[in-house]
Amino acid sequence: MDEKAGWVYSDIVKEHFMNPRNALSDNENFHADGTGTVVNMKCGDEMMFAIKVNKSKQTIEDCRWKTYGCASAIASTSLLSEAVKGMTLDEAFNISPKDIAGRLGGLPEHKIHCSVLGDKALRAAINDYYARNNMAHKVRQDKARIICRCMNVTDHEIEDAVLEGARTYLELQEHTKLGTVCGQCKDEAARLMNEYIQKHFIKSE
Repeated sequence: MDEKAGWVYSDIVKEHFMNPRNALSDNENFHADGTGTVVNMKCGDEMMFAIKVNKSKQTIEDCRWKTYGCASAIASTSLLSEAVKGMTLDEAFNISPKDIAGRLGGLPEHKIHCSVLGDKALRAAINDYYARNNMAHKVRQDKARIICRCMNVTDHEIEDAVLEGARTYLELQEHTKLGTVCGQCKDEAARLMNEYIQKHFIKSE
């Protein structure tokens, strides 16, 4: 694609999209120490991330990934796969989508939700490695917390709504239907919405 065809991504995104690094080929025999797969139920994108671990150093020695996703998902995961090589598992687990988007020169806001698939799959792969190696105490699960009990809306769904473009409480309601019965969750939902906007879209000074 080019500008005439409506390309809205940076040159770094274009490079990683056209020449993705560490993508798993169909005929490659990659022996992973941990694998993770995540799916975005709304857009249908799917991501698999696999890691090889240097067990003495607890670092990521190599990795591969595979996705059914858009340019944002492909480019962000390609860059992520390069960035995490040599990192300790703890360092890799804590790398944020905002870090990756920054290294890519930014992404369109409506595509940020695609870019988080890679780091979610990476964290799942790290947890899988811990589970396989009798290190259950190291597994970190991000359990959903119900914010709106009337409509059964969780903090994860609020984050997803922000990633998909919600920037006001009204937009958040349109995405999730929270606060449309008793309204007692409004303050907490608004606070979380602003936290997620800060987390994913506001650059740190």
